[in-house]
Amino acid sequence: MRNGYRRRICSSLPHSAYYADWVKQGEREGAKQLGISLYTLMERAGLATFTLCRQLYPLTAHWLILCGNGNNGGDGYVVARLAKQAGVNVILIACEGQTPLPDEAAEARRQWLDAQGDILDASSPWPQDIDLIVDGLLGIGIRSAPRLPYSTLIDAANAHPAPVVAIDIPSGLQADTGSVPGAVIRAAHTHTFVALKPGLLTGQARDWVGCLHYADLGLATWFETQKPQIHRVNTDNLVEWFQPRRPCAHKGEFGKLLLIGGDLGMGGAIRMAGEAALRSGAGLVRVLTHPFNVAPILTARPELMVQAFDKAVLAEALNWADTLVIGPGLGQGEWGKEVFKLVKGCDKTALWDADVLNLLAIAPQKRQNRVLTPHPGEASRLLGCSIAEIESDRLLSARRLVERYGGVVVLKGAGTIIAQDSAIAIADVGNPGMATGGMGDVLSGIIGGLMAQKAALFDAACAGCVIHGAAADSVAAQYGERGLLATDLLPAIPKYVNPEKNNPK
Repeated sequence: MRNGYRRRICSSLPHSAYYADWVKQGEREGAKQLGISLYTLMERAGLATFTLCRQLYPLTAHWLILCGNGNNGGDGYVVARLAKQAGVNVILIACEGQTPLPDEAAEARRQWLDAQGDILDASSPWPQDIDLIVDGLLGIGIRSAPRLPYSTLIDAANAHPAPVVAIDIPSGLQADTGSVPGAVIRAAHTHTFVALKPGLLTGQARDWVGCLHYADLGLATWFETQKPQIHRVNTDNLVEWFQPRRPCAHKGEFGKLLLIGGDLGMGGAIRMAGEAALRSGAGLVRVLTHPFNVAPILTARPELMVQAFDKAVLAEALNWADTLVIGPGLGQGEWGKEVFKLVKGCDKTALWDADVLNLLAIAPQKRQNRVLTPHPGEASRLLGCSIAEIESDRLLSARRLVERYGGVVVLKGAGTIIAQDSAIAIADVGNPGMATGGMGDVLSGIIGGLMAQKAALFDAACAGCVIHGAAADSVAAQYGERGLLATDLLPAIPKYVNPEKNNPK
């Protein structure tokens, strides 16, 4: 695969991520405490990338190494030297500016020259038979769009048929945000070092990173002592959130969940949310909806308790419920506005989704016992900014939502962000097949079902996002991404809420 999306398949990625400036400082401190020189780290990075390239592309014989004027370029010089010593035909093109190279990169450059390596400038023509490109142009320190001649080399690499392996991060991708302000390398594989950076996991990362690989360069023992800035969550974490049920358990122990939504013509949304809650293990699930939806939902899923919404029924149902989900299929018409008016003052633990978020944006309120699950468009309305601003820094946007509205925020998208005031996580699951109607309704039902089972709000949100994305990944792995339906996920949910059965020790 040259330029297409490739799902990361590396199972050995860390479950912590750190911002770029912290990684740089941590690398220096960790190396000092462990008695490792910074140049040794550069040698290890270069060797790790060279080894990965040989494993991935063993038949390639003519490599192009692109080196920038920093330590990322220094890693590239090491890769070039090792490849040349292994008999590979190596062409090295460097962007050598007015600023001197850092000491370690300068030493790597000197050793490349001592090995009889040549350095071509950025304007040099590329040979026709290049079969692998190694990107060592720009590292994790870049904060703006790449300038000339970097952007020209990036565009040339993207246009070339040879696969690209990026050192640490694809050049031009922002390490802290995953945003792309200008030219960026489209890598088939990215080999990152020392610690994960959030920009490899969210934002536009999946369009550019390719398959993500990781090498700790011998600093793992130091980084394991540090508090994570960002948690990376995936199916590995499921065993932390779910324990086997006791043999004498009964439905009353697993919560009473009330779902409200489904205006005329949108009953499918609340039905999917209700079934997702059942599949996630909620004990009793009740639905209040538009009168026209009652019979179809009961017919489709008789395990749901379904009633027409009215004031009298609402009062009794709110008293009955442990947890509330409001929003799927609610709409912004008169029916939805009336429902919202009657429900917004309820102080039960709740999840708010879909159109209720648009109504919340009009009349903001802050609560700590609530989960909000906006997509970028809804988030932009909640914060009164553009979608582009939301997507330019998804982690910051999620934090701003928590600051303004309280509780837990799930900012949906490729690399979903889960945030509360004391923690933030990225869900490293999911695929492009999920870009279809109803997926958010299923997610709301899953999270609501876990909340009903007394999971902490942040844990319920993290686990729900992982279950949702993993279920979609399992269906896509079997049938493909195109044509994936939200209801296709429902039968797969129990596999992930029962990890002890599916991953026996």
